[in-house]
Amino acid sequence: MSEPTWVLASHNPGKAEEFRRLFAGKGIRLELPYVGRAPVVEETGATYYDNARAKGLAVARATGLPALADDSGIEIDALDGRPGLRSAEYVSSDPWVNVRTVLAELMAVPWPARTARMRAVLTLVWPDGSTVAAEGVVEGRVGFVPRGQFGFGYDPIFVLPDGRTLAQIPPEEKDLVGHRGRAARLLLERLAARGQRGTSG
Repeated sequence: MSEPTWVLASHNPGKAEEFRRLFAGKGIRLELPYVGRAPVVEETGATYYDNARAKGLAVARATGLPALADDSGIEIDALDGRPGLRSAEYVSSDPWVNVRTVLAELMAVPWPARTARMRAVLTLVWPDGSTVAAEGVVEGRVGFVPRGQFGFGYDPIFVLPDGRTLAQIPPEEKDLVGHRGRAARLLLERLAARGQRGTSG
């Protein structure tokens, strides 16, 4: 049986590299034609699922192939769940501007109250609109300063229970504990339960 081909519905190079690792050796060919280009669709949905499915459906219909898409964000309790759905464009399209803004907003918030979570929703969408979805969540806190050389987005300020940020752990370890890694494994489990790897709806 030949490998099924999925198209990644993302323009984000960091996510593309993460998904490339997550699905390596899983019997899936993941194509990345949209990486580095303009966003696939405007993210105007009311939920992560809405945004992920909209991106996936647009790419699936454009290519005729199943499309893998995600929407993800950081939810900070002291900010009433912000940035949440707006994480990628919280105040800017520049991730470092968003990080600095969050740190400024939390300046007076003590460590015990800096609880947060990273959430990712993945969808695999076929051209006919059929969809399989999975969610991954990792709990932690927001640090006081960025730390780490790995990762992207809010990874340098998201502190895991062991005290390291997501940007301080090697990529292979992030794949095991991170929100997208958890969602990817659940998506594969759900596809396996359906007896498929994304070849049809």
